[in-house]
Amino acid sequence: MNTPDVAYLLSVAGGAIVLLLVLIMRFKVHAFVALTLVSLITALATGVTYDQVIPTLLSGFGATLASVALLVGLGAMIGRILEMTGGAKVLADTLINRFGPHRAPMALGVASLMFGFPIFFDAGLIVMLPIIFSVAKQFGGSVLKYALPSAGAFAVMHAFLPPHPGPVAASELLGANIGLLTVVGLLVAIPTWYIGAYLFGLWAGKKFEIPLPATYVADEQVKHTNAPSFGQVISVLLLPLVLIFMDTGLNTLGAMGIVDKSAHWVNILRMVGKTPVALLITVMYSLWMFRLTQGKVQLEKFCNDALGPVCAVILVTGAGGMFGGVLRASGIGAALADVLSDTGMPVILAAFLVATALRVAQGSATVALTTTAALMAPTVAATAGLSELDLTFIVIAIAGGSTVLSHFNDSGFWLVGRFLGMDEKTTLKTWTVMETLLGTVSFTIVALASIVF
Repeated sequence: MNTPDVAYLLSVAGGAIVLLLVLIMRFKVHAFVALTLVSLITALATGVTYDQVIPTLLSGFGATLASVALLVGLGAMIGRILEMTGGAKVLADTLINRFGPHRAPMALGVASLMFGFPIFFDAGLIVMLPIIFSVAKQFGGSVLKYALPSAGAFAVMHAFLPPHPGPVAASELLGANIGLLTVVGLLVAIPTWYIGAYLFGLWAGKKFEIPLPATYVADEQVKHTNAPSFGQVISVLLLPLVLIFMDTGLNTLGAMGIVDKSAHWVNILRMVGKTPVALLITVMYSLWMFRLTQGKVQLEKFCNDALGPVCAVILVTGAGGMFGGVLRASGIGAALADVLSDTGMPVILAAFLVATALRVAQGSATVALTTTAALMAPTVAATAGLSELDLTFIVIAIAGGSTVLSHFNDSGFWLVGRFLGMDEKTTLKTWTVMETLLGTVSFTIVALASIVF
């Protein structure tokens, strides 16, 4: 393969992104098809030999799917089981009783943070909306006071933590440790949610008086029989976190010399704490725990129903990995690294700005996150001195950029606006501002942390 000059490579990269956005936005081509086509064109344009074009595409696609498909599939199963057994309602009701009526928005937000670990944003919000409306009807006030802390919690968890497809794909593309990302992502997510969703939600609830939607009728809520206990729900949500922390914790203790990293028991426990194994154990635990109340056939149906909606997401993230494989093979990443080093712009800032641009241009947070990670991966690889913590901060910075400025081309914008009965102007003043706060606060946290650590 010939080696094109830097200017040509960067022009191809810019052209590839523009073409990708035009296909998705103007011609409404599905992101999976658009990413595949643009990856093929980019490989040809950068001089990848004809006999290596398909192997290059398949290598990036397969490497990403190897980790993403397992985590997203298992995480979706956990979320679906908790959703259909009534776990979300049990969690919300219990926390409201514990927090008290005056802290109902806090309780709904905390419940959504916990339930948002395994379940995707759209599904989680739809499951929680009847609960949110019920609480708003009971305690009064603008529905935004209750809805935004909950919606913001799902948005934060979806953007920052595995097993959601965006952070999983980004960590795979950038070589970040998923276990470490889970721990750091959670530490960043909590203050980000508190500032950007909870406090803002309380303010928005006073500023904008949004009544309950006219279509809402309390007795139309789904009635769950044999709902799990609060303790059962908590055990399902905490089990994977405990197992994953076991891996990262033992790794840290080994690096500090407190435990023997080569010890047999350490390696066994670290293997159990790997994210795919931790989620698999959690799925099996959930199936065992609910076997008597739900039945084996019903549980199997829950798991089967969970996989259908995530197939498109898995394929899109895999296609993003394909695009990243082409960028690495073509030398575009190395060229971009040279340009960034000449400008003096830190990699973490560049990652945030690229993700922001893609988010604004095409709307999907997952596509923005995955595409930015693919674009930045060669640059990150070419940047010397980055620790595992630095890689984790960069992933979260990309997630922050992919969260900001949700507007008309984002399905979440319409989902929240329509369900809450808001017009477009009010949705921009509330949902869009909240999403921008979440992305900006998270980036500020990791940018400062990258300087300190």
